[in-house]
Amino acid sequence: MSRALKTADDLRRRATYLTEVVDQLYPGGSAGDAPARPYIVVPGRRKPRVLIPAADRKVAAAALARYSRPAARGARIKRDAAVLALRLGLDRMLLPHRVKAGGGEGIDDHLAAVLGHEVHLSIHIGPARANRKPVLQILDGDANTVAFAKLGVNALTRELVDAETAATKRLSEFCDLKLLRVPTLLHAGNWNGHNLMVCSALPAWEAPADLGPARRTAAMRELADACGTSRFPLGESDYAARLRTRLKALTDRGETDADTLQTAGEALLDRYGSATMTFGAWHGDWAPWNTRETQDLVYLWDLERFETGVPYGFDAVHYRLQDDIVTKGTDPTTAVLGLVADAPQILAPMGVAPGEAEPTALLYLVDLAARYMGDQAERAGAALGALGRWLLPTLLRHIARQRTAQAGSTDGSC
Repeated sequence: MSRALKTADDLRRRATYLTEVVDQLYPGGSAGDAPARPYIVVPGRRKPRVLIPAADRKVAAAALARYSRPAARGARIKRDAAVLALRLGLDRMLLPHRVKAGGGEGIDDHLAAVLGHEVHLSIHIGPARANRKPVLQILDGDANTVAFAKLGVNALTRELVDAETAATKRLSEFCDLKLLRVPTLLHAGNWNGHNLMVCSALPAWEAPADLGPARRTAAMRELADACGTSRFPLGESDYAARLRTRLKALTDRGETDADTLQTAGEALLDRYGSATMTFGAWHGDWAPWNTRETQDLVYLWDLERFETGVPYGFDAVHYRLQDDIVTKGTDPTTAVLGLVADAPQILAPMGVAPGEAEPTALLYLVDLAARYMGDQAERAGAALGALGRWLLPTLLRHIARQRTAQAGSTDGSC
C-alpha cells in the first residue's frame, strides 16, 4: 500500500474511532437530564488525534499542552499556537470542530466518584492498532493533570488492561526502584462492562533532558533486574517453552504466515538451545514515546506488555528498532538488518556477552512477530502489522544463512 493510501486509511479509521470511543465512554447518548459534554476535536474531524473539554478554556489549554510532546519542531509550534488560542479565547479560529458527548451518566461521573473530586477528561484518538483502547487524561477543577485511565473494551484490550494493572502494582509497590519511576495504581475495577485502571500521572509532556544513552541503559538494567534474574541454557528455560507454545498456538489457529514464523522460531531455539543466556524482565514497549528522562529520574509508563523471564536486553533492541522505524523513518527491512548487524554494540552496555547478542536480537524479532500475529495487528490496520512484507523475509534469510554457515563448518571439507 502506498504512503498516500496508508495515510487515507488511517484518517478514515481515526474518524470512525472518534464516534466509537465517544459511544463507549458515554453510552447513554443524548438520553438523560444532564447537559451534554462539549469536546473540541484536535486538530479537526478529518484527522482527529485528541478530544479536549470545551467547557473551560483553562482546562482545555492544560489538557492540550499535556496531551503529548510532539517530536517534530513544526508540530510543537502548531500545538503551542493552539494552546495559546485556547487561553485567549480564540480557539474557534484554529480549532473549529466540536462534538457533544452524552446527556446521561458517563465515564467522567464514575471517575469523579472513584477519585473523590471533580474531573475533566481529554480523550486520546490513536492510530489504528490492535491494542487501541480508550486512554483518558484526567484533570481536576484547577486544570492539574492528576491521573490517566484506560478501559479494556474487547478481549485483547481487557487482557492488556489487566496485565498493566498487575505490572503497575507490582513495580510501584514491591520493587525497590532507584533510577526508574513508574505510575502508582490508584484504582482497578469495572465500569459498564469494561475493566478499568486508573494510575497516577507522570510528566510525559515535559521536555526530556539530553543525558545521552547511558542513563537510559542504566534504567533498562534496573528494570531487567527488578524481579530477579536467572541464567540457563536457552533450551532448558521457561522462555523457550513459552515461545514454542505461543508459536504452535498461532499455527493451530491458522494465522497467516504462522507456519513460517513457527519454522523460524523453532530453528532459532534449536540452533541456540545449548547457549547459556541470562533472563530477566522487560517493559515490552520501551520506546521514546513511553518514557521521559530527567536529571534525577527516568519515568516509564504503559506497562501492559511487561514480562519476566525473557532474554536479558530485549528492551534495548526494542528501543533501537522502534526508534529507527518510527522516530527516524528508517525502512523497516533496513532497520531489522541493522538491528541484527549491530546487536553486539547495542547489547554490550546491557552487559550481554558478544556471543549472546545475536540470539537475543533474533529471538526478540520472533517474539515481536508472534505478538503482532497474535494480536491480529494487520487486520486492525497497524502500520507494521503485515509481517510478510518486512520482518519474516529478513528473519528467514538470516536463519538460512546461519544454516548454510553451520553446514559449511561441519561438513568435514578442508
